[in-house]
Amino acid sequence: MTTPAPSAPASPAEGGELSHREIVTILIGLMSGMFLAALDQTIVATSIRTIADDLQGLERQAWATTAYLITSTIVTPLYGKLSDIYGRKKFFVAAITIFIVGSALCAFADSMNQLAVFRAIQGLGAGGLFSLALAIIGDIVAPRERAKYQGYFLAVFGTSSVLGPVIGGFLAGQDSILGITGWRWVFLVNVPIGFVALALVTRTLHLAHRRLDHRIDWYGAALLTIALVPLLIVAEQGREWGWGSGRSLTFFAVGVAAGVAFLWQEWRMGEEAIFPLAMFRNRTVGVASTAGVIIGMGMFGGLACLPLYLQIVKGASPTEAGLQLLPLTLGIMIGSVFSGQMISRTGHYRSYPVIGAALLTVSLFAFSFVHADSPLWRTMVVMVFFGLGLGFNFQPLTLAVQNAVPPQQIGVATSTATFTRQIGGTIGTAVFLSVLFSDLPGRIAEAFRVLSPTPDFQAALRDPANAAIAAQLAQAQASGGGVGGTGVLQDSSFLTGLDPRLAEPFLVGFSDSMDLVFRIGAAVMVLGFLVLLLLPQVELRKHAAGTTPVAE
Repeated sequence: MTTPAPSAPASPAEGGELSHREIVTILIGLMSGMFLAALDQTIVATSIRTIADDLQGLERQAWATTAYLITSTIVTPLYGKLSDIYGRKKFFVAAITIFIVGSALCAFADSMNQLAVFRAIQGLGAGGLFSLALAIIGDIVAPRERAKYQGYFLAVFGTSSVLGPVIGGFLAGQDSILGITGWRWVFLVNVPIGFVALALVTRTLHLAHRRLDHRIDWYGAALLTIALVPLLIVAEQGREWGWGSGRSLTFFAVGVAAGVAFLWQEWRMGEEAIFPLAMFRNRTVGVASTAGVIIGMGMFGGLACLPLYLQIVKGASPTEAGLQLLPLTLGIMIGSVFSGQMISRTGHYRSYPVIGAALLTVSLFAFSFVHADSPLWRTMVVMVFFGLGLGFNFQPLTLAVQNAVPPQQIGVATSTATFTRQIGGTIGTAVFLSVLFSDLPGRIAEAFRVLSPTPDFQAALRDPANAAIAAQLAQAQASGGGVGGTGVLQDSSFLTGLDPRLAEPFLVGFSDSMDLVFRIGAAVMVLGFLVLLLLPQVELRKHAAGTTPVAE
């Protein structure tokens, strides 16, 4: 597939390679925007349990996560296409601005439903931060040389991964700061950081661009939205509605019909489509995109459950949980640095995603053997290998896609790689958390059935200090419904001060439900491993997209 030469994006020094100093200057602006998004992910991940408990909706926490992922996923291809046409900088600035506004709104949410809406607004900005930064790097740095600058981005992710959990845990753990509830500062902190990022981007990111006259596929964007939203909503709500209920079937039908219409629209638009279907005939793009969806499901499924396990089952505070996730960060950084340096030296990238998928599969399966009474060090060892698997997949797959398409399609290709991973993550988060909270009541009831006759549990019931909870448990059993965990789905904070003997069935129930989720994730990743075996090795270009001769 070819595209007319005039469509090539122009670099700051069009017609020649950029110097190291020029590239680093541009990277400063890019890293500021990526730091904003990366920090938000780690801050929210470790504080979401506190937020959900305060807003009385732990079982609805998936809405706050999936709403963000839905909007960021939908707008990612639009950012890629529009920036290919009109230039990257203005959309990068717009993405940061929208992200700041969404963050400020999230800070004042009064319910989980409100928070989900405001997180959706935040996601509209987040969708452009990662994809546009990666697209700009694709414009100005040759694939073989890109690993040399990977350390800068790793510094951003590493710093945010260390600071985010600590900051998020500290803020979520405060009752009030300057008269505002502590967890609300988890979102407010993005506002000053965002303004700093805006200033840096405006000052350092100077990219020349040749305006292109192309149609924008607004109908494709609308149909993509109509296809994704109903399917993701039913993935989240199916356990309450009933998977075969009329409402669920209606949502399925609308999503599938819109999906078929979207494919027809993309075929009709040809090269003007958000996702030019001809691009997927390229084997590298097709395999990497399919693998991106599957890896995104496994990755986000694991990342959604790990903080819950550490905080609910192991009793860690948000700050402690953030620090306990550092082995995962270490694994990601080691995997990314090693794969990046080796790709730069050898020009071969294919083996790293395959090895990474194998590590993710084994790690998720190993997580399923981590129980409520398992020592923490075992979980941390598995985290390292899970992080290595992620590190081996992040950069190599994006690099493979960027290298496989003509320079004129760097933006669309990069947004495609980001989109597929995000859509997988959105599906994974919605489905896996839905499985977790659907399975949880039965697991808790079973744990109570096994543990309640034990001497320790009976002694705890007779303890006068536990009279209130003992009465509640007796009432739940007398009602005939058993102990299904309805209360803990709304607010799990009561477990913190509960007698450990009485809390054990709840913790065992949570742990057993998470084991099921991890096993499902491992099964999904087996499919991802098989798909990545089909990934071809294509020689990496030695010139940046903005300076590559058309003949190459």
